[in-house]
Amino acid sequence: MEHLLNNRVKQLQISGIRTFFNMVSQYEDVLSLTIGQPDFLTPDHVKEAGKQAIDQNLTSYTHNAGTIELRRAASQFIQQKYNLTYNPENEVIVTVGASQAIDIAFRTILDEGSEVILPGPVYPGYEPLIRLAGATPIHVDTTENGFRLTADLIEPYLTEETRCIVLPYPSNPTGVTLSSKELHEIAALLEDRDIFVLSDEIYSELVFNGTHTSIATIPSMREKTIVINGVSKSHSMTGWRIGLLFAPSYLSQHILKVHQYNVSCASSVSQAAALEALMNGQEDPLYMKEAYMERMNYVYDRLVQMGFEVEKPTGAFYIFPSIRKFNLSSFDFALMLVKEAGVALVPGSAFSALGEGYVRLSYAYSMELLKEALDRIERFLKSKNLLA
Repeated sequence: MEHLLNNRVKQLQISGIRTFFNMVSQYEDVLSLTIGQPDFLTPDHVKEAGKQAIDQNLTSYTHNAGTIELRRAASQFIQQKYNLTYNPENEVIVTVGASQAIDIAFRTILDEGSEVILPGPVYPGYEPLIRLAGATPIHVDTTENGFRLTADLIEPYLTEETRCIVLPYPSNPTGVTLSSKELHEIAALLEDRDIFVLSDEIYSELVFNGTHTSIATIPSMREKTIVINGVSKSHSMTGWRIGLLFAPSYLSQHILKVHQYNVSCASSVSQAAALEALMNGQEDPLYMKEAYMERMNYVYDRLVQMGFEVEKPTGAFYIFPSIRKFNLSSFDFALMLVKEAGVALVPGSAFSALGEGYVRLSYAYSMELLKEALDRIERFLKSKNLLA
């Protein structure tokens, strides 16, 4: 009966991140730096709000778009933090994580034959959703441009079929961000074109230099942009599954229809916890960001000392060193690290073909674990005469 299944689904592959993570789990004494899971606990006051929601029997359906209290808090949060203005009544949707927000956005704006421009390398969660919507992902090589998808790189790929450009910054897997100047140049390029921008800003609270800038703050871009955010990374709430989608009302009214038939609404208990996070936990991300910055500087310095070519991250909690000079595929290099050094990194090929020649290291782990992992990598390189 398998021949009766949706062919687009059959052609999908499990994420390369998870595939490698699952594969290396069979090895003993392996230090895994593979998953983008904050090692901090959800703040106590946020957990308490979730418990109280259960005790108060707040366990029924909410409005499809989420409770009005949470939508107001989300609107207020991004106004204060990023100068973004969205009406909580009809321009904010609470989703089941940022991933579901991306899915319903794509399913609303894409048609058969539409093209979506993405940076390469890029988080592997976009391409499958684009293909499921019948559209075509177009990866743009950013490896010679500091992993930044800028206007000059985008322009040659614009066609009559271009429907959307994805700006996933701060970036997973590279940790880079776009400057305000670069965002304004993209806005100028798109000003007279009917092209949407999906701006995935889930790591917006983890920007190391200054504050995060959203392309939706540029007046000409607000009506074209769908902003994706959430509390997973900022407040270490990955398992609570609360994402946030912001879009002009003419767009959000249609996205909400897809959301309604997809999940009805996000978890009521999780919404109560997210409300507490946004109302009374605005400073919670700060101590996490300070720890990530310390870890980033340590990991970056160690990698450079070992001779890796690597772009210094300016946000998120990933770093993406090149392993091209070792003349091994990213998968072979990563597998060798697991078997011979007891360290698991994600092969760059998991982040599109343009990630080949790199590996991703997540520093969302304790400094103690990072030090031991990097010591193991250094000993491995020394044993293979691969040190700089």
